[in-house]
Amino acid sequence: MWSDPIADMLTRIRNAVRVRAREVRVPASNVKAGIARVLKDEGYILDFERIDDGRQGVLRIHLKYGPTGEPLITSIRRESKGGCRVYRGVEDLPRVLDGLGIAIVSTNQGVLSSRECKAKQVGGELICTVC
Repeated sequence: MWSDPIADMLTRIRNAVRVRAREVRVPASNVKAGIARVLKDEGYILDFERIDDGRQGVLRIHLKYGPTGEPLITSIRRESKGGCRVYRGVEDLPRVLDGLGIAIVSTNQGVLSSRECKAKQVGGELICTVC
C-alpha cells in the first residue's frame, strides 16, 4: 500500500517521460482520472483511458512528445503532501513559469487547472504543478 497514491502517479509519469515511453499505467481513482483529464485538456498528454481489471481499475496514459521527440512535460511536482496540505485561494494560485505551466487544484467543483480555477473563481488544494 502506498502512503501517497497521487505522488506515485506523478512519479510514474515522470519516469516514463525520462525513458521516452509511449504510455504509462497507474492504478485508477477518480482524483487520478481528474488529473489525467486536466493534463489532456492542457495538452501535456495525448489521451488516457480507464481499463476495468475487475479490481480498482487501471489508467492507461498516452504520453505526448514534440515534433523532434522532446518531452512536453519537463517538470511535474507534487505540492500538497499527506503531512502538509497546501490550500490556496484563487488569487493565491501560483503562476508556473510565468504562465507557461499550470497548477492542478482539487476544488469542490472537481479537479481543475489553475486556468479553469481563475475562470470559475474557485480555490482549493494545490495538488501539483506541471511545466
